Amino acid sequence: MSVKTVILQFICPDKPGLVSDLASWIASKNGNIRHADHHTDADAKLFLSRIEWDLDGFLLDKNEIKSEVILLEQRLNGKAVLSFSDDFPNVAIFVSKQSHCLVDLLWRVKAGELCMNVPLVISNHSDLEGICSSFAIPFKLIEVDKNNKVDSESKILDLLNDYKIDLGVLAKYMQILSSSFLEKFPHLINIHHSFLPAFKGAQPYHQAWERGVKLIGATAHYVTKDLDAGPIIEQTISNVSHRDEVSDLVRKGRDLERVALARALRLHLRRQVIVYRGRTAVFT
Repeated sequence: MSVKTVILQFICPDKPGLVSDLASWIASKNGNIRHADHHTDADAKLFLSRIEWDLDGFLLDKNEIKSEVILLEQRLNGKAVLSFSDDFPNVAIFVSKQSHCLVDLLWRVKAGELCMNVPLVISNHSDLEGICSSFAIPFKLIEVDKNNKVDSESKILDLLNDYKIDLGVLAKYMQILSSSFLEKFPHLINIHHSFLPAFKGAQPYHQAWERGVKLIGATAHYVTKDLDAGPIIEQTISNVSHRDEVSDLVRKGRDLERVALARALRLHLRRQVIVYRGRTAVFT
């Protein structure tokens, strides 16, 4: 049986004694710290911290911890994100026609590798409905074209609200979400090949092969209004050679995308990522 823990992510102006201050606060409530990671950004004069401790034996219940953390924010002029390891978020997976990332994520959830619920898969094509049925996951088809984009995004937002979705994962969802959509639902992770922006548009692997690249990769990042420029969570790479054909690059690229997306999602779910100033600190 896994141990239930409390996870505190904290950012505040840097000053002496912050590590001791946070650790002493937890110890004063009989907290047993399991992990403690800290970083000081000297340029920004900010202190970043991720501390995880046992929930069992702690003198405060969940609601009391939330109240105490608010007071901690006020006292240290900081910003906190509080999480509990036994709270599984609801995650919607967005897909189009490519299945490799979807199958990988659903398998990892079923195997217990990713601590999340998947109550919904959203797609603009019907191709992957059978895969979702085999995992007993509801599949919702929302067709998208240039004439109905506003209406389709409105339907998607309604679904996210109805299913109480906390996070969306763009698992090769070949659509660009509008700024208006992201203002209403900004909690999204995306995966793409790391050729961008060098190889834009269709068939990036063909373009890379034509140029004789020696290294390919994949990048998982948070989604922002700036296309494929959100804070990076995870990147993976693989060497290629003159012996590799386009099909080899595509095969290796899919492997990289699967791994990068799964790692990024695990890091996010375990609250090991802190976003600040348009970048990430990843505590591994």
